[in-house]
Amino acid sequence: MPLSEHEQRLLEQLEQQLHAEDPKFASHMESASGRSLSTRHIVVGSLVAIAGILVLLTGILSQIIAVGVLGFVIMGAGVYWATTRRAGTGSPRSSGNKQQSSSKGGFMANLEERWDERHHGEDR
Repeated sequence: MPLSEHEQRLLEQLEQQLHAEDPKFASHMESASGRSLSTRHIVVGSLVAIAGILVLLTGILSQIIAVGVLGFVIMGAGVYWATTRRAGTGSPRSSGNKQQSSSKGGFMANLEERWDERHHGEDR
């Protein structure tokens, strides 16, 4: 279910707040979420792994240990290539925001005020 416009604005404000307060953590989290498995890498890695299995079987049938070991290494490289995650190539977000730099903690203070208003409104 997609987020409403209000929820999207709140999420963007939270992200900006995080970038303003702890840019190192924010960039770490951003880079971690930008990584995903690529279909191309899975296909190429799988094909290399299959080729490695064929070389391994050839080495076993011909009883040449070096060919069997080479096949095993090729197979391992293919599996590694298919399962490793690659960093996304998105552009880095700007860590500065005019509104956030002018008042540090303004967003959280605003949320706390709104919470207090709602909470006190229910008591009356």
